[in-house]
Amino acid sequence: MRRILTTSVLLALLAGCQSSPTTEASAADRDAEGAEAAAAPSPAAPENVAEVAPPSDFPGWLAGFRRDARAEGISESTLARALDGVRYRSRVIELDRSQPEFVRPIWQYLDSAVSAQRVTQGRERLSAHRDTARRMERHYGVPAEVIVAIWGIESNYGSNFGDFSTLDALATLAFDGRRRDFARGELLAALRILDQGDIAPERMVGSWAGAMGHTQFIPSSFESYAVDGDGDGRRDIWGSIPDVMASTANYLARAGWQSGEPWGVEVRLPEHFDHAQTELATRHSSQEWADQGVRAVSGGSLPEFAAASVIAPAGARGPAFLVGPNYRAILRYNNATSYALAVGTLADEIAGREGVVQGWPRDEQPLMRSQVREMQQALNARGFDVGTPDGIMGPNTRRGLRAFQQSIDVTPDGFATVRLLERLKR
Repeated sequence: MRRILTTSVLLALLAGCQSSPTTEASAADRDAEGAEAAAAPSPAAPENVAEVAPPSDFPGWLAGFRRDARAEGISESTLARALDGVRYRSRVIELDRSQPEFVRPIWQYLDSAVSAQRVTQGRERLSAHRDTARRMERHYGVPAEVIVAIWGIESNYGSNFGDFSTLDALATLAFDGRRRDFARGELLAALRILDQGDIAPERMVGSWAGAMGHTQFIPSSFESYAVDGDGDGRRDIWGSIPDVMASTANYLARAGWQSGEPWGVEVRLPEHFDHAQTELATRHSSQEWADQGVRAVSGGSLPEFAAASVIAPAGARGPAFLVGPNYRAILRYNNATSYALAVGTLADEIAGREGVVQGWPRDEQPLMRSQVREMQQALNARGFDVGTPDGIMGPNTRRGLRAFQQSIDVTPDGFATVRLLERLKR
């Protein structure tokens, strides 16, 4: 779902989805790694949720938007087909304004995102569409299993890409959402897509945040990266699997996917490893990491990356990974650590390779957003400057937390836990 803002980045933008692969992600997006709960597909509105009457000024706003769209060159026939039946959806606003207090730890997210059932279904989907997937792999350089993995995580292979009208959702958000200008631009992009004849208004459906189809493109990303994979003259990411696969592969290729390279590999870190290096901004060649004692869990050699990072998303007690350019390309699809690891490990397992070997620290109690904010306030009060408390575990917060851990002779891995918070408060 995600966009190509996919649902998680789109929820971070509206709430997160795709950043353009040709530009750097914003600082806000880079600091949103703690918002892992948003990496799951957006929920559809429950059927028993009653919609309230639209605000009295919504029709007037819609009329003004219609005039602006006409001035932008949208045809009268498209405006009539697209906007005559547009509804204000109160449920969209509820979802836009709801910020979950509890953030699932990464191992819980991966348990569901890379479940045995999803691996099995992925292999079945790859087998059923093998010729198409391999054709896209040859053309774009993106492995078939990676294309299928994104399909699986974004919409569970098409079984849940949302049932909101994209036009309803974006009109509601443009009128009343927290990022109105962004939603308004996406609504105009949706109208341009309709004007070009790629899809009919009634088939343009997806998440509450405006992400559409099997692999959840937002309209502006659809305009830039969607591809006609079956040669029928239309780009249909709702009903054409060749179009879905071609569009997904095209996006990743434009995001910098390096053909022939893996996304990364699980590694073991040496004793006394400097965990301050476990940030994506820290990059060394594979040989330089090997010189520090970083070893592949499999026992083989490390992939030959010119600029690789080591990440340890659950701290020193959890698994570590050496990741390269293709991991960063996946992050451009959805800027969440949990999402990128899910895509990489799901792709590996679909292809018959081993998943994550090392155990997660499942005994650790994750922090709620209010507790992260409390930790940030306490770190600031003690002189470990982390910036304005916002409840998000970004690089600045991890840096301050590592400094505190060093001061109490604890492995400075920057992994926030309830036990650390309690000690900080003491």
